[in-house]
Amino acid sequence: MTPGLVLELLCLGTFGGFLAGLLGIGGGMVLVPFMTIILSQRGVSGGMAVKMAIATSMATILFTSLSSMRAHHKRGAVRWQVVAGIAPGILIGGLLAGAGAFSLLKGQALATIFALFVGFSATQMLRNRQPRPGRELPGPVGQAAAGTGIGFVSGLVGAGGGFMSVPFMTWCNVPIHNAVATSAALGFPIALSSTLGYLVGGWNLPAALPGAVGYLYLPALGVIALASVSTAPLGARAAHAMNVAQLKRVFALVLYGLAGYMLWKAFHT
Repeated sequence: MTPGLVLELLCLGTFGGFLAGLLGIGGGMVLVPFMTIILSQRGVSGGMAVKMAIATSMATILFTSLSSMRAHHKRGAVRWQVVAGIAPGILIGGLLAGAGAFSLLKGQALATIFALFVGFSATQMLRNRQPRPGRELPGPVGQAAAGTGIGFVSGLVGAGGGFMSVPFMTWCNVPIHNAVATSAALGFPIALSSTLGYLVGGWNLPAALPGAVGYLYLPALGVIALASVSTAPLGARAAHAMNVAQLKRVFALVLYGLAGYMLWKAFHT
């Protein structure tokens, strides 16, 4: 990698990690559009650039989720029995997405799905509303089914799943702080299963760039993970001293812009 590329990735990881800690969002919403731009500028075809951006962004969650999970666990906020119930489905859904649908869908289709997902997430952020508790958590089969859906969608868009798992748990009468903490713990199995799926699905593909393995761009993964793990705790600390509700509204507008770019990318590649 050139020094310029390393600097770009360091800035992206620093920014994404800080926002993840500050606003409690999955880093993929920020990383995927900018990674797509970076890869496209280096000659990667439009569809492949989108796929590599999604896969590499998801893989970074392997590292950032561990840091977040550790912090929440220290506060006793993670409901590990819920993690145990939902994680098996997440592993199945992530593998199905990464090794199956992700490889079969064209990059343009994935860019469109990502844009719609980010647009929905931005709208939820603007509304700042959680669903009212309506029931208790389902049994093992129901939790596994919910996990499969969360893992599948997350694997397609390169997100940590928080915008699906947190509303699901709060709807099932899990207190919001426990839902957020438990969602952080679920980020690791989501990232693990999806990344394994990307590796399986793209194993025989020629390297689009030096250091790429299928859909994963390993040099970028290393640089972004290093930067984001370092700055995510700073963002979490800043959240206690800032008006995060107002920041979320501003950031939602940024997300709309990123969603618009990915839609443009979908129809102009």
